Amino acid sequence: MEHLNEISVEELQEALDKVDGNKPTQRLLAAIAYKNDVAQTELAEWYDTERKTIYNWLKRLDTDDPLEQAVSDAHRSGRKRKLSEKQQQEFEQTVHESPQEIGFDAPAWTPALVQEYLQETYGVEYSVPSCRRLLKEVGLSYQKPRRSAAESDDDEQDEFYDEIKKSGGKWTPQ
Repeated sequence: MEHLNEISVEELQEALDKVDGNKPTQRLLAAIAYKNDVAQTELAEWYDTERKTIYNWLKRLDTDDPLEQAVSDAHRSGRKRKLSEKQQQEFEQTVHESPQEIGFDAPAWTPALVQEYLQETYGVEYSVPSCRRLLKEVGLSYQKPRRSAAESDDDEQDEFYDEIKKSGGKWTPQ
């Protein structure tokens, strides 16, 4: 690549000291290795990527911009949120309370319940995985309920296990 002829290894190393983040660091290290006669094909193997990607990383350096800018990606804002800032704050306060307090017949928030609440309250549709993400963002975590026989009587449990033993491990209704 001819355009890397105008950039010295020292300049690349100086830029390496100034960048933050994994991708810009990888790109500069690849350029340094390339300047030290490592082939693009080999670099692609090192970074577990395509040769074309390495070519693009090196081509980014062909600019008048400072090297630390050339190897950094522009900010990507992503998709606009469906809830306004105010709605998001209201939602966060709501899910930190019991769903029963706002009229739902449920002991805890689930992604499906959040989906229903957001549709009814704000008229926005979220997928169940997105509702799970929203719950995680507000500091709640999903926990699977564990089965327990807490409400059963100890004597009834013993009697049940005795019946199973007598039947040879086969349970049949009486």
